[in-house]
Amino acid sequence: MLWESRLPINQVFELRCRTIDYFGVGAINKFYDIAKDLKENRDIDKVLLVTGKSSYKKCGAWDVIKPALEKYGIEYVHYDKVGPNPTVDMIDEAKEMGVEFGAQAVIGIGGGSPIDTAKSVAILLEYPDKTGKDLYEFKFKPTKAKPIIAINTTHGTGTEVDRFAVASILEKEYKPAIAYDFIYPLYAIDDPALMTKLPANQTRYVTIDALNHVNEAATTKATNPYSILLAQETVRLISKYLPAALAHPENLQARYYLLYASAIAGISFDNGLLHFTHALEHPLSAVKPDLPHGLGLAMLLPAVVKHIYPATAEILAEVYRPIAPEAKGYPGEAEFVAKRIEQWLFSIGIKEKLTDVGFGEDDIDKLTKLAMETPGLDGLLAMAPVEANEDVIRAIYRDSLYPLSE
Repeated sequence: MLWESRLPINQVFELRCRTIDYFGVGAINKFYDIAKDLKENRDIDKVLLVTGKSSYKKCGAWDVIKPALEKYGIEYVHYDKVGPNPTVDMIDEAKEMGVEFGAQAVIGIGGGSPIDTAKSVAILLEYPDKTGKDLYEFKFKPTKAKPIIAINTTHGTGTEVDRFAVASILEKEYKPAIAYDFIYPLYAIDDPALMTKLPANQTRYVTIDALNHVNEAATTKATNPYSILLAQETVRLISKYLPAALAHPENLQARYYLLYASAIAGISFDNGLLHFTHALEHPLSAVKPDLPHGLGLAMLLPAVVKHIYPATAEILAEVYRPIAPEAKGYPGEAEFVAKRIEQWLFSIGIKEKLTDVGFGEDDIDKLTKLAMETPGLDGLLAMAPVEANEDVIRAIYRDSLYPLSE
């Protein structure tokens, strides 16, 4: 749309949802206001920082966060060991650090993994006798959490504006999800300037996470006009701006609109929920913790579309109009649309299928069992627009082993 190039992307505005999200180039500087509010209005002077090993510094966020905390006399301890797929052990380590310090709030700086970890720790700081495994195996029912601040550094998860978090229980090869209203971040920052250093593959993978959020949110049993509207805009923005960001990583306008797409996708699935792709990806990255979540989703997406399209053809034809403009919304074009989506994924550089990352026909039984038995995933599968029985789950995994076009 012509107006997109006319908007001043360095004009910071508040993207209002349940979280107050400061959005735009330069939004990181709003952290001074957040720190002031924590100290002067909420009497918070001890916080736990949760990050990965180095990205919080490389992106430039730390250059603002550290002096802001110091200016307002907020003490902090720092847990910096969050990996690409956070585990309950990481959550427990961070919680113990926070309990010992007396942390009154938790600040997650990074992509989905540090922010999800921060959300989980914020719950456990209110329940110090509980563990990450207790939380993710639903062994107790929490009702509160410490305040959460999310400094987002990737354009994919939407976790900075939603009520969800995930973590892996490695010994069981589980990757459950939790959802509670009290883990909406109090404040979030979405600054595209923090994302220009994202490597090409990470740019691809996090963006495909956002694409999957709306693919699912627009087609669940709980979908609604709001989720579908946001889904349409998300796909339009991603199809337009992802190639631009890959070609020119420092392009702030491209990063801005990919980040906006990610945020509204987060709001879309916060309202419409998720189903197959996330429920079936979680076993993949639980079994192979080094597998990027977004890559797992990308490998499954065409097969998921193939299997749900007959039941959701009119919606998906509109949502995927920028990628499959020929789609008419007829159930019989399911495989055609799925192949077009797969071809688009190949065109942006995601060419892997499950066999390329080490999965084979022999793994389908195990993956299917994990999808059906991992705590919390049954809730996602129950939202699918077609019956999520064992045969359908097996078929999606099987169709994802190789390209649909073969």
